Amino acid sequence: MVFLSWTQPTPKDQKDCINKSGSFNYDIKFRGATAKPFSKLKEDKELKKDGFLINHSRILVGSGSDAFEKGKTALQTWRHFGLSWAFVEPKTPIEKGVKFCVCVKEFVPWLRMPLEVVYVNDTRTPKTDVASFGFGGGTLKGHLLAGEERFSIEMDGNKQVWYEILSFSKPAHPLSVVGMLQPSCLLSHYNHQSEKMNGPLDNNLLLEHLIFQTFLPPGGCKVGNENLRWHDRIEEVFHDVIASDTDDIHGTLKQKISFRPT
Repeated sequence: MVFLSWTQPTPKDQKDCINKSGSFNYDIKFRGATAKPFSKLKEDKELKKDGFLINHSRILVGSGSDAFEKGKTALQTWRHFGLSWAFVEPKTPIEKGVKFCVCVKEFVPWLRMPLEVVYVNDTRTPKTDVASFGFGGGTLKGHLLAGEERFSIEMDGNKQVWYEILSFSKPAHPLSVVGMLQPSCLLSHYNHQSEKMNGPLDNNLLLEHLIFQTFLPPGGCKVGNENLRWHDRIEEVFHDVIASDTDDIHGTLKQKISFRPT
């Protein structure tokens, strides 16, 4: 079962997707695995044996408590899905057991992809100011991919703030290997669009990185007359978003980036 819509999914459409999705579409033994550090997850032989591909990205996005709190708020309100063509209902609570629907439109009709919050980690050590917030989302039946993805923001002992994505996935439906969805990327959704960073972390910061990573064509994307690999573009995009104070970040990005296979 695949959830498709010719028009942008309404709240009723999203609820219908969630209600019909059923249980997780990947083995219980892997449930919550993305809570592990990348160094341990990449050594998991069972994941590889079952055909899962691991995807990881960790980027420095700012420094200090204010930057961390803004990044945390961005994740809590689903700003990393704040796009005209990819979104999650922003009022969806990030709590273990809560199901949510990622809606995406790129080259095909709108896709509604069901997931469930597998875990939430929210920690802070007062003496050192080390802090982290993150959550893992697991795919449900009806999703084009099978797997799990963690989004997290962390402030280390040097007060540097890091944004991290860690996931494992494999195709769960033939459509997942056609066109926009790359099985080597993760879960359903999200990633990319932004620009050079020199200033303080903006509430919009986390946005498009995920979509960039998950839906980008294999050869990268075309920006103006330049062909850029996805990882290079992520860095450039994030730098500009974090430096920007404008609320019209999406309009700015729309003018500068077009997603076309290179």
